[in-house]
Amino acid sequence: MDMQVSFLDRLFDAGLLIDTGVDGLYGRSGQFEEVIAAFERLIDRVGGPDDAEAMRFPPGMNRAFFEKSGYMKSFPQLAGTVHSFCGSELDHMSLLKCMEVGEQDWTEGQKATDIVLTPAACYPLYPTVARRGKLPSSGALFDLQSYCFRHEPSKDPARQQLFRMREYVCMGTESHVTDFRQLWMDRGVEMMTSVGLEVTIDIANDPFFGRAGKMLVNNQRDQNLKFELLIPITSTANPTACMSFNYHQDSFGQKWGLNLEDGSVAHTACVGFGLERIALALFHTHGLDVKTWPESVRATLWG
Repeated sequence: MDMQVSFLDRLFDAGLLIDTGVDGLYGRSGQFEEVIAAFERLIDRVGGPDDAEAMRFPPGMNRAFFEKSGYMKSFPQLAGTVHSFCGSELDHMSLLKCMEVGEQDWTEGQKATDIVLTPAACYPLYPTVARRGKLPSSGALFDLQSYCFRHEPSKDPARQQLFRMREYVCMGTESHVTDFRQLWMDRGVEMMTSVGLEVTIDIANDPFFGRAGKMLVNNQRDQNLKFELLIPITSTANPTACMSFNYHQDSFGQKWGLNLEDGSVAHTACVGFGLERIALALFHTHGLDVKTWPESVRATLWG
């Protein structure tokens, strides 16, 4: 924990992150944003020739789609909903009085809206594609980027509650999407090596909740459905996942009615880049001033 706090304090002192008073919720400096922008350009150079269809969704998604996704069955501890005041003028006066005297939580009277905070960049994609009808027999590839929310406050700067995720999502046959995942596992190692980062790839699992979650964890690991690319940021003993490579089998295809032209259910896979985490890995490895970074790294990012 001391390493995490000291690195976070150094980031605050350097002005790279801006303290908001809430753990895991930070402002970012122009230099921090430029590093992310530069790395996204590297992603574009590597993935651009694949001709993925780009989509950009807001950090909130349709609550009905969220409910259908089944996210609450597996990750209720991470979810975030958007609530709003929906009362009368009298209710408003009561709300203001509560805030003034501080006797009770003024948010108790708020009601859930039709918006839920996006938990992963790909979640709004599946219902969007489902409305189009059948997928071509050659499959489909999508390029996404979105702010995402996970309710896990921490003083580890690499574990933020609001963060950006860049994703490529592939839909098609089992062999098509598993080949896509392996291609990006190879590309991911090459990309990180090109910017001077030491990485390892390991089998992983999502943080499923509760007793039933333990079975899902075992199943996910036994079938090698999830791999993560790990980079030391706040700990060398427990490196941070900066990329993930996920094979969903036909679970999303079944849930959303994603079918290929021959009527078979589409399989899906995705590769995700944690953009803040990658920037933090670069600052941790090469220093807090980009002007002092190795020339080879600067050349790769900025040309």
